[in-house]
Amino acid sequence: MNLYAGLDVSLKETAVCIMDQDGEMVLECKALSDPKALDDVLSAYAGALKRVGIEACAVGGWLQVELAQRGYEAILMETHHTHVALKTMRNKTDRNDARGIAQLMRTGWFKAVHVKSAEAQRFRTLLGCRKLVVRKLVDTENEIRGTLRGFGLKTGNGSRGEFAGRVKTLTQHQDPLIQEIMARLLAIREVLLEQRRQMDALVLKTVRADEVCTRFMRIPGVGPIAELSFRFGVDDPRRFSRSRTVGAHFGMTPRKFQSVETDYDGRISRCGDRDVRQALYDAAGSLLRRCQKHSALRAWGLRIAKRTCLQKAIVAVSRKLAIIMHRMWIDGTEFRWKKDIGGDVAVLPGT
Repeated sequence: MNLYAGLDVSLKETAVCIMDQDGEMVLECKALSDPKALDDVLSAYAGALKRVGIEACAVGGWLQVELAQRGYEAILMETHHTHVALKTMRNKTDRNDARGIAQLMRTGWFKAVHVKSAEAQRFRTLLGCRKLVVRKLVDTENEIRGTLRGFGLKTGNGSRGEFAGRVKTLTQHQDPLIQEIMARLLAIREVLLEQRRQMDALVLKTVRADEVCTRFMRIPGVGPIAELSFRFGVDDPRRFSRSRTVGAHFGMTPRKFQSVETDYDGRISRCGDRDVRQALYDAAGSLLRRCQKHSALRAWGLRIAKRTCLQKAIVAVSRKLAIIMHRMWIDGTEFRWKKDIGGDVAVLPGT
């Protein structure tokens, strides 16, 4: 008889439910959110245990990898799909959630999530920490601007390198307390600036050492952040059977609603990895706004902007970039700058 397990994971404890193929409860208990503790519970049924379901969460990926190494068919489940299924329960409890997950495992009505490789997780951590430093740097500068504005002092527009000098000039005749506060905030800002430079250097070092990212460098508008975000957001390009599905995976295709006579396309779904989607959107914006060299991709995007608007054109180009980058990765080809009558011709930068 086949058995199915559902794990509702929290930081400290995990609710465990094991049921048979007919939906009858075999075991319900709680265990520590630790691979060894869960293995001690599941090992008694290891011979008949067919699937173990884990809802994607902060520690879900780690538990999935550890249980898979112990010989269980552990599956990480997509959160939105699982959440909608579990909403049918009248009462929201860990025990009921574990039951619902076990039922999904038994019926097969679930969506599995790709678990990122250890390499991808390391470099995604780098991107996340860099994003944190950049965000805190912007917050610190905005706090300085907002504080000075209350005293009628305006920093104005200028380069980031001139910012500290402008603040010191504005506060040199102010109250000593204000001068001291600004000095402390500027010191924090200087530390954040230096750490951002170090993070950027680490990103560049990673990009130059990776063969796939080096190929992506030839695409106009695509910088190191976009290259690294896409490279380790996809992780394994073979998990997409068609390049067209990559854009949909990162939420850059319109939602579809059809019911009886009602049938319309909505805005983009915005599902999937938000950081990858933002990086592709920034790259597409740079291609359309800043890049001056002609390419078939840029010309296509400008035609869309002319008949609709720039924002829609940027979304369309970002989706196209995802398709192009995936196909370049799979085929090992270079970016095609233009098309000839006889077919696509690859023209590299500087030629």
